[in-house]
Amino acid sequence: MRRILTALCLTLVSAPAAWSAQCITSQGAFGSYKQGLAQEAAAAGVGQRGMQALQGAQLSGITWRFESQPSSQSGVSYGDPANFLAKRSGGSAQAFINQVSNRIQRNANLFSSLERTYGVPGSVLATIWGLETSFGGYLGRTPVVGGAVTLASYCRRHPRFESHAIAALQLVDRGVITPSTQGGPSGELGHMQFLAGNWARFGVDANGDGRADPYNAVDALASAANLLRSNGWQPGQPFGQGTRNFNVLSAWNDSGNYQRAIAYAAERIGG
Repeated sequence: MRRILTALCLTLVSAPAAWSAQCITSQGAFGSYKQGLAQEAAAAGVGQRGMQALQGAQLSGITWRFESQPSSQSGVSYGDPANFLAKRSGGSAQAFINQVSNRIQRNANLFSSLERTYGVPGSVLATIWGLETSFGGYLGRTPVVGGAVTLASYCRRHPRFESHAIAALQLVDRGVITPSTQGGPSGELGHMQFLAGNWARFGVDANGDGRADPYNAVDALASAANLLRSNGWQPGQPFGQGTRNFNVLSAWNDSGNYQRAIAYAAERIGG
């Protein structure tokens, strides 16, 4: 989630300053930011389809507003995990936990298979699924490429998210998404709201149809398990606050409130 591609790093070191995309503080400068990003994208190997997607990308107003008002971001004032879950789900924490438990029961074979393969309990994966998209009920209405590029352009987020903007263009090249594919306001993809760079790195084809698709629930859940396992998740070990597995949750979301909410719900479900 936080590693810039090696090729991009080399480009930033060796390229003239004029080639480097400079972060912006006004929406009117979005076009110039895209021009700089195009240089970096070309150096990173983005092909014709990806470059066309960048050319057509529009600034996401919701992304810009969201980043301009950090106090509006979910979880900022919710240190208690039950309160966080209630705020995030729009109901009570227990109602959300019941929904997660029911989802696991309805897909018991799937979650058992994922735990055997990756060692990550279904309670953890299903909790993340519920928090991110209400189990696929809402996948976002923001064009992924536009959201990713807008986020990368914003000075408070740049350059941490620039690699994900370039990855989104590469996913267009690969046919994983199109220039019009919609997702979260920060360029998040599919059922589990992966950032594009994470999908490129950890996405797996779990349903056997020959492609890793973030908009397929099985692929998305398996890919989330793959991300956690690859970042050090220890099968069969506890994941409450203070444990090694709890720390691994930061690879998914670096908000302590979010991590505590995952552990809180998953521990009460069991597993």
